[in-house]
Amino acid sequence: MNAPIQPSVQRIRKHLLAEFSPSLASVVTLIAVAVVCFGLLPIANAVRPTPSPSPTPNSGENLGNGNSAAENVQALINLTSGVNNTATGFQALLNNTTGSDNTATGAGALFANTGDRNTATGTGALLSNTTGENNTANGSFALYSNTTGVQNTATGVSALQGNTTGHGNTANGYDALQESATGNNNTAIGYRALNSNVSGSSNVALGVNALAASVDANVNTAIGYAALQNNTEGVSNTAIGYATLFGNTSGNANVALGDRTGYQQTTGSNNIYIGYDIEGTPGENNSCYIGSIFGQPSSGGTPVYVNLFGKLGTTTSSRRFKQNIKPMNSASEDLFALKPVTFRYKKEIDPQGIAQFGLIAEDVEKVNPDLIVRDKEGKANTVRYEQINAMLLNEFLKEHKRVEEQQATITELKATVAQQQRGMEILTAQWKEQAAQMQNVNTQLQMRQPRMSLARINP
Repeated sequence: MNAPIQPSVQRIRKHLLAEFSPSLASVVTLIAVAVVCFGLLPIANAVRPTPSPSPTPNSGENLGNGNSAAENVQALINLTSGVNNTATGFQALLNNTTGSDNTATGAGALFANTGDRNTATGTGALLSNTTGENNTANGSFALYSNTTGVQNTATGVSALQGNTTGHGNTANGYDALQESATGNNNTAIGYRALNSNVSGSSNVALGVNALAASVDANVNTAIGYAALQNNTEGVSNTAIGYATLFGNTSGNANVALGDRTGYQQTTGSNNIYIGYDIEGTPGENNSCYIGSIFGQPSSGGTPVYVNLFGKLGTTTSSRRFKQNIKPMNSASEDLFALKPVTFRYKKEIDPQGIAQFGLIAEDVEKVNPDLIVRDKEGKANTVRYEQINAMLLNEFLKEHKRVEEQQATITELKATVAQQQRGMEILTAQWKEQAAQMQNVNTQLQMRQPRMSLARINP
């Protein structure tokens, strides 16, 4: 290696190794070896003066450097055909030859660059970048390991430090996306946000330690301090709020909204937590929690139902939404074939084993298939009890009509009986009157009988 270059390489190596973490020292050593092995400059460069600083051209003057400017030792010294580059700092853009429209500010910034349209501000920022383009690094060692990754933005010390080929990443904050190497389209804002991500893509972390432990997980969204902090491989999770889904590690497709919601969730999937401090249960699946509802009375409303696709809604009784309307008549008589039972749910549903009263869906299906709700596999799942209520009403009204008819008959019979009773009373009165008259006649006859006897004795 020629004399003017070798001391410079040694100086930047010692300077950067003094500041880098042990994990970065090996990378810097490799870069230095690469410079020694492959960066030998032509003999002409040994005596080429370093532009420190570049002279200010007069109006209309062309210095033949493609509008590039360099400030400090060994900055931009290898430029050949690249244009519109700016380097400020020890060995900034040192190895750039054909790259254009780059800006490097800080020792070793864009040290290995040959790509275009990169901006690096800070010691070691984008130091390893070779052909990567359209990257922006603002902070010491930001995007330090990036080589061919494109369209990355890193703001903060060590932000996106480990990125090598990943593209479309945005990191804002100290150690944000620090370990990310090949992950793409990630956004991390906050101290240590997505800090451990290596190959995961399309994650969004906003908040201190948000998704901090995620390694290769994809398509997660964490907004809030420590949101999804311990997630390592779970995908498609959404956590909004302080420490939401904090314990989730490998669970997928969970949604948590509210501080500490889903806090206890670990490996379960397809759960929904909405409210404050609704922690959930480790490992549960397909569960939904909504706070501030239980025990809260509400008048003048209507029940809420959920269909097999998970859609919530209410029923409507307006004629505007109905067709084929006709009397129920005998359709409700299926009720008489139903067999009510008592039962207890299995432990996984009701650990307390409270006594229940109801029907068995499979039995109801045999009587009337329209009275059950099926699951996604088409199996009988539950009974449409609200329909049974309507059928009960129909039977009640039918029975009520029969009772009314019977009551009318009874009333009519009572009227007849009353009329007959009155007739009997009249007949009884007449009979009594006739009996009294007969008694009078009989008495008179008895009084006349002795006189007739005397007349016979005394003619």
